[in-house]
Order: sequence, then structure tokens, then C-alpha cells
Amino acid sequence: MQFKVAAILATLAAVVSATPTRRAECSTGPIQCCNSVQKAGAPGIASLLGLLGVVLQDVNIPVGLTCSPISIIGLPGNSCSAQTVCCENNTFNGLIAIGCTPININL
Repeated sequence: MQFKVAAILATLAAVVSATPTRRAECSTGPIQCCNSVQKAGAPGIASLLGLLGVVLQDVNIPVGLTCSPISIIGLPGNSCSAQTVCCENNTFNGLIAIGCTPININL
């Protein structure tokens, strides 16, 4: 009986360790999943940035809207049906992320 339990636990451990996962990070922080990415000069984005008191020097900087981090690629629940991006500034609690570059992580 003890041997069966040990064999089952060893098999489960092997399966878990063989599951491919990657840490979802960019050089600027975690990979984000944003509902949309637009340039800072777009009318709706410019208004939102103004309300938040954010001043950007370039109207062409990509800004992600309604973003959430993707922690580990390959685990259930970490899919992104919108735009996966790496962003330079994610300090707005997911409302916006500044300096976003689209990436392809094949989720």
C-alpha cells in the first residue's frame, strides 16, 4: 500500500515538473494583457492622461488600456484574448500602462 502511494506521488511530481511553464516577464516588468493599445495622442487616451495628470513628451507613445499582468505562461487562467504587451510604466493599477510594445507569446 505504501509503495502504491509513493509511486503515485512520484508520478504526479514528474507530470507537474514536465509541464512547460515560462515566467512571463519583460525587461521592464511582467507581461501585461491590455484590452487595447493606442497612441498617447489619440483623443480618448489624451483626455484620460490629462485627467490622471500624466504628461508625455511624445504623442506617439503607445498606451495600454485596462491592463492586467500575466504571471506564468502555460498555466490555465493566464490567457490573453486581447493584446499582450511589455510596458515601461505600469504604475496606474491596470487603468493604463505607458510605453507598451506588443509581443507574441503564443498563449
